[in-house]
Amino acid sequence: MKTRDYIILSIFITNVAMAQLKKVDYKDNAQILSGFSAVPKKSLANKPGVLILPAWKGVDEHSKETATRLADMGYYAFVADIYGVDQRPKDTKEASAKAGYYKTNIKEYQNRISLALAELVKQGADADNIAVIGYCFGGAGALEAARTNMKVRGVVSFHGSLGRDASREITAIQPKVLVLHGADDPHVSEKEIKDFQNEMRTAKADWEMNYYANAVHAFTEKSAGNDNSKGAAYNELADKRSWEAMKLFFKEVLK
Repeated sequence: MKTRDYIILSIFITNVAMAQLKKVDYKDNAQILSGFSAVPKKSLANKPGVLILPAWKGVDEHSKETATRLADMGYYAFVADIYGVDQRPKDTKEASAKAGYYKTNIKEYQNRISLALAELVKQGADADNIAVIGYCFGGAGALEAARTNMKVRGVVSFHGSLGRDASREITAIQPKVLVLHGADDPHVSEKEIKDFQNEMRTAKADWEMNYYANAVHAFTEKSAGNDNSKGAAYNELADKRSWEAMKLFFKEVLK
């Protein structure tokens, strides 16, 4: 290879290099939280931002990889730490307990989401041009951002919980809502789906729900294996289709 060609290739590789993740510490009173920021090398116009709410085990490789992919597309991205640096679950039993706590103590979950949104803005995102996405437990959080009309333009739930305390008042929902759901997900009952859809109608939300055939819970998680009989498994086609649906949604809702 000629020297000139080598230099051109090196410049090209540098320009397409992936965005770098940066650990960001922040606080909820005395509790130290530690999320991850991914700033685009070249932002889209109007500096759109995406907050990522991880699944029940907290900040993980999947959520960090998502942040990097989004930043490479031109979005400011931030992975929220819901639990705290010294509160991360060690196994699925602890993850279930901690996620259950925040689903029950919903105000605390909402507060942790709000704090992460503030950090996303600090990293450079336009406060008026933000979307929230979440996986599993994080999907429930994304819906909470919509239910409480946080300052976001839209939310996306990937194989997330849909339920809410039936005693809560249903109020008008302003952010647009996209739910990406495994058609064979055993962890979300038909009643939960029906109640959610009725809630969206009562709230006069602008909502959409996509079902993916042969997909169960955690269909975007490569680490979940491929055995649908376990109730949680990766599905490559559903993963790709749901990502494309999210991208189309962003083009509509983000400036």
